[in-house]
Amino acid sequence: MKALSDTQDQLEALGEEIFELTKIVARARAQASNKHVDTLTETENLTLDLLSKHDVMTVGQIQKAVGVLPAQMSRIVRSLEDKGGSAYIECNINPKDRRMINVSITPAGQKALNIYRKARLSMILRILSVLDQDEREGFMNMIRKMRENISNSIKNK
Repeated sequence: MKALSDTQDQLEALGEEIFELTKIVARARAQASNKHVDTLTETENLTLDLLSKHDVMTVGQIQKAVGVLPAQMSRIVRSLEDKGGSAYIECNINPKDRRMINVSITPAGQKALNIYRKARLSMILRILSVLDQDEREGFMNMIRKMRENISNSIKNK
């Protein structure tokens, strides 16, 4: 019984550390985004990232993949149609079903996504730079295992 309690205590302590890290990273991101007027929100980034991997998606497909409510997806689409004076996405009526809207990423949207990804990766690399090679390899294995677990749990819903 003691081992189970120790395991739970260890998991809770690890969870607290991860929670604190995410708060610090969120603050750093907020400070960095205050310097850029047309930065992307997380859901806008997810939307552009999806569209960069698919030629065309319907609004419904994007909404389901991102996991937001339909009204939220409508706001995201409107925002990306005119983000900082540029169209990051293009919307057209689906020729096979006129009730659906096809969405695709524009060159301006791809450029914005690339800038966003570069800034985020730069921050992540700074965070990871304190780890030595063995720590990086161990951390990589843990991250892959957690990502796979999360990915599988999302697919099963």
